[in-house]
Amino acid sequence: MRIFLLLFFSFLLLSCNEEKIKPPIDQSFQGNRLPAQESWNSTVFFTDSGRTKAILYAGHLQVFEDTKETLLDSGIKVDFYNEQEIKSTTLTSKKGRVDETTNNLFAIDSVVAVNDSGVVLKSEEIVWRNKERKISTDKFVTIESAEEIIQGYGFESDQQLKNYVIYNITYITRNKKE
Repeated sequence: MRIFLLLFFSFLLLSCNEEKIKPPIDQSFQGNRLPAQESWNSTVFFTDSGRTKAILYAGHLQVFEDTKETLLDSGIKVDFYNEQEIKSTTLTSKKGRVDETTNNLFAIDSVVAVNDSGVVLKSEEIVWRNKERKISTDKFVTIESAEEIIQGYGFESDQQLKNYVIYNITYITRNKKE
């Protein structure tokens, strides 16, 4: 029994002296880039003096307090409302970002906006400026209405897509009446 105990303690002491194998550490993780809040299937209301101006629907939402921004992905949809609080325009995109200091929305990737008159705006990136209630971009855009199709670079409009300007028109055609 003594020999067994002696062998056991010897083995225990020898095993404690062996160099330990450390697991690899992922150096790419940045703890300061964790969101303060995170939500799925979220709805965010943009109001002014108690009146609804826009409603944002996002599949995935991450709020970062250090950069004062909210990142949106998994599909976003924004319904814009006119002064009578009637939905006038719907904007969709794959992802986006909200600047929390200005509440400006940056819609990115496959952006489509449709107003209540059937005007369709397509682009890869659109900015909705909350203060002026305007939509703009310096990217390529296509505007389709019942009367015409216009394409070009640089765009600005009211959020209802009623009064718009394309700064560098590259293509324009009239739609045929059927």
